Amino acid sequence: MNMEKLMLANSEKSERIYGSAKELIPGGVNSPVRAIKPYPFYVESAKGSRIYDVDGNEFIDCCLAHGPEILGHNHPEIRKAIEGQLAKGWIYGAPVESEVKLAEKIAASYKSIDMARFVSTGTEATMSAIRLARGYTGKDGFLKIEGGFHGAHDAVLVKAGSGVSTHGEASSAGIPAAFTRYTFQAPFNDIESMAEIIEKRKDELAALIVEPVMGNAGPVPPEPGYLQELRKLTEENEVLLVFDEVITGFRLAMGGASEYFGVDPDLVTLGKIVGGGLPIGVFGGKREIMEMVSPTGPVYQAGTFSGHPCSVAAGNAMLELLKKEKVQEKLNRTGDKFRSDLAEIVEDKKPEYSVSGVGSLFKVFFGKKPRNYRDTLACDQDGYVKFFHRLLKSGVFVPPSQFETNFISSAHSGEDLEKVLEAYKESL
Repeated sequence: MNMEKLMLANSEKSERIYGSAKELIPGGVNSPVRAIKPYPFYVESAKGSRIYDVDGNEFIDCCLAHGPEILGHNHPEIRKAIEGQLAKGWIYGAPVESEVKLAEKIAASYKSIDMARFVSTGTEATMSAIRLARGYTGKDGFLKIEGGFHGAHDAVLVKAGSGVSTHGEASSAGIPAAFTRYTFQAPFNDIESMAEIIEKRKDELAALIVEPVMGNAGPVPPEPGYLQELRKLTEENEVLLVFDEVITGFRLAMGGASEYFGVDPDLVTLGKIVGGGLPIGVFGGKREIMEMVSPTGPVYQAGTFSGHPCSVAAGNAMLELLKKEKVQEKLNRTGDKFRSDLAEIVEDKKPEYSVSGVGSLFKVFFGKKPRNYRDTLACDQDGYVKFFHRLLKSGVFVPPSQFETNFISSAHSGEDLEKVLEAYKESL
């Protein structure tokens, strides 16, 4: 879409900052998901359900940093925990007691997690979980879902739609073909295709890694019984089941999607919410598997910033608040009503479109309700970009891509959500 300026009353400062940024940073942004044409707005501050840019524009935020701000921005208890740690120092290169307390909270919440290792990002968590699965099983192959996103490491950056029986083809330049030769794919919500490849390649598959709810293609929830069938299929064929809960972890329930859908995987990866908005990643699982991780086992993993004191402090405060205030239960009810109200608007304005989501995750797809990534590709992506700009002009910020999830936080008031619905009604 050819646009010289953002569809905002004022965006001069953001335009000027971007002019400098694109000369110094590839694409002017430090993550492709932040790229907005013709230029992004630059944030000045955020609080509660609102985010404010350098030009003084105010938005109701339904991006929420792509998920971690489940309590809203700049929550006073989270800020207090971070400030308390900063007063004592912020990096030591040695362990702190608070990381043990956070591990205790995680293990108490997740039935399938006996032990956990902290890293700095979700990418590190999924990379380490796959390495651990390979080390534990002695097998090299692993299976992922077409269009499923598990970070930006080489083995998972594979093109979708290559077929269930073919080797993966890298979706990024700079990845040798050999790095993805052990990566296989199957469509989401298609148990027949999954069974075909697992039964055919069970002797070479270490693990199946799956987002219980596809987050970077949607959200696209699992169909009833699908995750249970995955659990049964992997157990019968001695393939580890890895739930990538970087997005769903501690959002759908205290035990994440594992608890919400009643399925216990062998390994779980976490991130986002666990750090209270600060950088963190976690991989955890059954004791006999996790004891394979160094220094007790032969699967190497290390990182100076792993278990960073500030992230751990924020995470402890976050998980205490979630449990104490039963945030997920309330948010899930709010999300159900919001999606129902949104579906009525879509049915009236654009009946060929659809509303998808679960819990406090939602999205309007510019096409039929998708079962998997292939379905999302058929949606009107250009139309969505135009819609994003109209929504932004209406004072609502959502991710600028059809393939990203929108979120609701406990900081969103009933009035906020009514304004969001009204903006959808106008912008559609």
